[in-house]
Amino acid sequence: MDGFTALYIFMLAAFTGYEVISKVPVILHTPLMSGSNFVHGIVLVGAMVALGQAETGTEILIGFIAVLLGAGNAVGGYVVTERMLEMFKASNKGASKA
Repeated sequence: MDGFTALYIFMLAAFTGYEVISKVPVILHTPLMSGSNFVHGIVLVGAMVALGQAETGTEILIGFIAVLLGAGNAVGGYVVTERMLEMFKASNKGASKA
């Protein structure tokens, strides 16, 4: 795949992603994104595969940045999910243990 084809695919993916996410109501962004943590894992695996096949210094740098951002995205998704689940747990403030 030459560089122009890869750039074209990247631009189409960015445009499609923006259009899909912009149509989601603001109230649903957090549950939607935390519910799709599996996608973050797939992105991370794809970035690792791309880094593994990198040959030039520029490809290695871009692959490393992709792995770094993908890992941060996956971890952040799980952190957001954990915080959301904490909101739904019953609090026992004020209840005394006998």
